Amino acid sequence: MGARIRDLLGAERPIFGFGMDPEVAIAASRAGGVGIWGCTRRTPEEIEEGISRMKAALGDLPWGVDLVIPAGMPETDDRSAIESTLPEAHVAFVERMRHRYEVPDDGLPGMRSRFVRSEETARDQLAVVMDHRIPLLALGVGSPTWAVEQAHEQGSMIVSLVGRPAHAETAIRAGADILVAQGTDSGGHTGPIGTFTLVPLVVEAAGGRPVLAAGGVATGRHLAAAMALGADGVWIGTALLASEEAAPSPVLLDKLLAAGVTDTVISRSVSGKTFRMLRSSWSDEWSAEGAPEPLKMPHQDILIGDLLGQVMRHEVAPLVHEGAGQGVVHLTDQEPVATIIDRLVAEAEQVLGRVSD
Repeated sequence: MGARIRDLLGAERPIFGFGMDPEVAIAASRAGGVGIWGCTRRTPEEIEEGISRMKAALGDLPWGVDLVIPAGMPETDDRSAIESTLPEAHVAFVERMRHRYEVPDDGLPGMRSRFVRSEETARDQLAVVMDHRIPLLALGVGSPTWAVEQAHEQGSMIVSLVGRPAHAETAIRAGADILVAQGTDSGGHTGPIGTFTLVPLVVEAAGGRPVLAAGGVATGRHLAAAMALGADGVWIGTALLASEEAAPSPVLLDKLLAAGVTDTVISRSVSGKTFRMLRSSWSDEWSAEGAPEPLKMPHQDILIGDLLGQVMRHEVAPLVHEGAGQGVVHLTDQEPVATIIDRLVAEAEQVLGRVSD
């Protein structure tokens, strides 16, 4: 199982483990998979520190980082320029939410409003990543040719997440080495096509490139199904959200472990792009009658970023949420990343053994 990923990257297991903290990625690589750190909301200085930790911890084990570089972003990291264009009705709506839920204003920005997602920010982040000649660069949204070319020049392989066959074709033209077929079941930025439908289509479009299945992958049965659909492995994120290494806050952990299969929603209220997350009063407020339409990225980031950061820091329970896929229903306990990956592999081997009998 996963021979192509093992031959290509040296990973014992065909599981890419994504986390927003380096410790999650480090644990995934140590468990025989490929750890991917999602650092797109980190400053260049934070990326430098995180990558240095990963390199020191992992040595020759395979790992990578994930950046989001969407098209159409502003040229410069200028928050005041974005704020000057925010509609008064939207600003007032956000302030009403603050008062309704008694969110403390600590005067600090959130992860989404510390800087503007812009061409300037993307180039500064990528410059740090490229200085380290990392094994893998995953691109969660967008596969700009300039970024792919820089990565290849530094000896890094490109992993592109795609939600449609057309996105796969664009990523291939840009030079992607590995494709992640990310179905609508997945957490975070997601498209409209289900994982079972999307994976075979991307496999067909891949031209022999390795393909990973993502979206709803949370058990060994999902891993076995992904292999049956033609994928070479899987990309998991939601399955690791409640892990010991992810260390969610008590309020968030309780929500993750209690979530049912219908407790995620797709909303534009976080980033301005479609985003699957735990349902909460946050998503309910933005979908209520009379609520304004979320703004486009990066304007929505700046509109809600400070408030959302304060919600999470002060654990304002009704509004606390997290990007999470439909696989969240399978989270029942807080466990180490290694235990989760061990179980996925053992279950998949049992299923594949039964299928082959």
